[in-house]
Amino acid sequence: MTPDEKRALGLRLRAERDERGLTQREVAKLIRDALAGPQIPSIDTLIEYVKRWERGRSGIGVRYRRAYARAFGTTEQQLFALTPSGDDVQRRDFLSLSAAAAGLAVAPLSLTDQQGRRVGAGLVDKLRRRTARLRRLDEILGGTDTYPVYASELSATRALVERGGYSEATGRGLLGVMAEQAQQAGWAALDSGQMAGANALFRESMTAASEAGEPTLIGNALALMAYHRVSTGRSGTTEADASCRVVDDETPAAVRALLYERAAWAHAVAGSTHTSQVEQALDKAREALAGGADDTRDWARWVDETELQIMTGRCWSQLRRPDRAVPALEWALARYDDAHARDKALYLTWLSEALLDSGEVTESARILIRSIDLGSDVASARPRARVTEVAERLRPHASIPAVAETIERATMTSSV
Repeated sequence: MTPDEKRALGLRLRAERDERGLTQREVAKLIRDALAGPQIPSIDTLIEYVKRWERGRSGIGVRYRRAYARAFGTTEQQLFALTPSGDDVQRRDFLSLSAAAAGLAVAPLSLTDQQGRRVGAGLVDKLRRRTARLRRLDEILGGTDTYPVYASELSATRALVERGGYSEATGRGLLGVMAEQAQQAGWAALDSGQMAGANALFRESMTAASEAGEPTLIGNALALMAYHRVSTGRSGTTEADASCRVVDDETPAAVRALLYERAAWAHAVAGSTHTSQVEQALDKAREALAGGADDTRDWARWVDETELQIMTGRCWSQLRRPDRAVPALEWALARYDDAHARDKALYLTWLSEALLDSGEVTESARILIRSIDLGSDVASARPRARVTEVAERLRPHASIPAVAETIERATMTSSV
């Protein structure tokens, strides 16, 4: 099976499990009961198998396919049949499976028949709404799962821009959608560890946003480029500061808050000499949100006081100021739903690190275990990388039983 086929099958298996209201442990027990012959793995081993299969990490052998089908009360053909040949059919099926896994009702939208024909504003609106719906996948799935979806959508819109016929106004609208899609695909690439691809997509989004004349999307492209640079060990303050210069009083409040908080993060990573810039950016973000709700862009709709407190805590944790980091993170994470497993798992690592800096070693280890448990089913590189970093900082305290257990769990997580 190709990597895309494994990912598509993984999403299908997860959707089938969710439809039946089963946990991964329950599926593992059903598979064990359905297995015949010697050397039946333990429940814990089967749970790890189920996790890997749902993430698209490996193919499924004949023995386990038969047991899986029995566990779900269906046939192997229905559960494991590959999509029919043809790129368009595979793309539509993959999108449908992804939407099902996320609990979304997203009807496949074919753009093939639009290429070379006149495109109207109605299609641009439909694409914009579709992009917003598919963006919800990022709330529950990691970048490894969502990247093929977003990249496929971008590819179709790119082909439409290149081959379709449209007015100048419609062309700007298409470029705006393309900029949004490139940013979302770039974010998924970054989340899955594809740093070179993420960089290329953020730059493509910058070009499309500039040609569309969309200042907010230009600002977000710059902010994402800054985030990418920071994530690859470089300074992102130049791009982050430039993103903030794009905004003005007409910019939606959530967009302004998002750009300022990402600037705060870039300066926090730059070190303690940038503390004043961190404080100024966080203050600007706070002022923006204090202005009240407005008609914001869909890609910034999630920015609120909880998100701002999380970024505040992350910044102070990065600057080794646990006195300011811990209260902010504890307040925000108490209000953050576990359903957003990837993000909460990531944010918990910053709380764990801040607690370690405050001398609360055992509590730090306990919080890191929570992060590991939450992030174990999410196909995202970022939480795992952070767990490894914090576990290394805990290693000098490995004589404490709780810490030793946490380090062992972190090691197992990084090898999955």
